[in-house]
Amino acid sequence: MKEPVADSGADALPRERAWSEAPPVDFTYDPPVQRRRIALPVTLFVLTCLSTFWTGSVRGEILPTGETVRVVDWSTGALYMLCVMSILLAHELGHFFTALYYRVPASLPYFIPMPLLPLGTMGAVIGMKGSEADRKQLFDIGLAGPIAGLILAVPIAWYGIATAVPYYGAEPPLVMHNPWLFDLLAARLHPELPADQVYASNPFYLAGWLGMLITGLNMMPVSQLDGGHVAYAIFGRWSRYLARGLVVSALAAITWYGQTQWVMMLFILFMIGIDHPPTRNDRARLGIARRIIGLVALLIPIFCLAPTPISVAMP
Repeated sequence: MKEPVADSGADALPRERAWSEAPPVDFTYDPPVQRRRIALPVTLFVLTCLSTFWTGSVRGEILPTGETVRVVDWSTGALYMLCVMSILLAHELGHFFTALYYRVPASLPYFIPMPLLPLGTMGAVIGMKGSEADRKQLFDIGLAGPIAGLILAVPIAWYGIATAVPYYGAEPPLVMHNPWLFDLLAARLHPELPADQVYASNPFYLAGWLGMLITGLNMMPVSQLDGGHVAYAIFGRWSRYLARGLVVSALAAITWYGQTQWVMMLFILFMIGIDHPPTRNDRARLGIARRIIGLVALLIPIFCLAPTPISVAMP
C-alpha cells in the first residue's frame, strides 16, 4: 500500500535533516610533485660541517698575564661539529619528515655556515609552503623541529655541564650567558658551586648552548618561526597581538637597555612580516591535547633563551 505524501508544511523537517546529514567538505589537497634542490643543500651542509669543525678546533685561551693565545685542538673541533650538526639536523628533519607525512611541499634543510662567528653557524632553515597546510598540520610541522632538536640538545647540554670545570680566569672579551635551563642543570649537577659560577666551555657544553639558543629563538611566537606556527594554530588571528607585543617589547629593550643583539633578528622579522599568514584551512580541529602541548611549548624560550645571549667587552 502506498504511503500518503507529506504536505508542504512538513517539508522543512526532512530538508533540514538532509542538510545536517550531508557529508563534510573535503579539505584534502594533493600538491603537485616538485623536484627538490639537492646540490645546494648538500653543499651548504658540508660547508657548515667544515665551519663548525674549524671554530670548534680553534679557540682562544687567556694566559695568567692576560694575553690571549690561539689553541688548536682537532679532536675538540670534531666533537663540537658532531654535536652541533646532530642537533641542527634533528631539528630540520623533524620539520621535513612531518611535512612529508602531510604531503606539504618542503625543501631539504639549508644550513648556514659562518666561520667568522665563534659558533661556526647561524643554524639552518627549511623552505615550506605553509599556505598549503591546514591548521593542525601546521601545528605538527612547526613543533616537530624544536622537539626533535631538544631531544638531542638537552642530554648534550647535560653532559657538557656535568663535565665542565669552573673558570676563575680573567673575564674573556666574549661572554656567552647561560639560559635558565643551563642554570637549573648546573645547580643540580654542581650543588657545591655558587649559582653564578662561570664554567669553562667544552664542545658538549658549547653545542648544547647553541642548540638551546636556536630552539629558543625559533619558538618565539612571531611571524613564521616555529613558535609563530604554534601560536597561530592555537590562537588564530589573535596571535598577531602576541607577536606585535613581543616585537614592541624587543624594541623597548633595544632602546632602553641597549640589547643591540636583537637588532638583526628584528630586521629579519620585519622583512618576512610579523603577523602569521592564514593556513589552507583555519577551521581544522586542533584538539585539547595539541592545545595543551602547544601552550607548554610556547614556554620554551623562557628556559632556552637568555635575555642577553652574548655580550662583548668593549676595549
